[in-house]
Amino acid sequence: MSFTLQPIRVATGFDEEGMMVLDEEQRLVAVLVRLSDENEVAPGQWYLEAGFGRIDGTSHPIFSNLDMAQDWISQRVAKGS
Repeated sequence: MSFTLQPIRVATGFDEEGMMVLDEEQRLVAVLVRLSDENEVAPGQWYLEAGFGRIDGTSHPIFSNLDMAQDWISQRVAKGS
């Protein structure tokens, strides 16, 4: 499954660099936020701020890069197919 990543600012109060993740039908499936380099837990990594549909849930993982995030999202979407 392929996704379109679209940069967006996210009003989290501290980490604003974000990416909207759109599926092949251009539906919003997730919003990722890049944690700042000053973040004490996972500097520079990507956090699942919000998920929709099969991505929605209590799990909000952190990914070292956008490819890993897309792989994780793809696995969740595929489970519903």
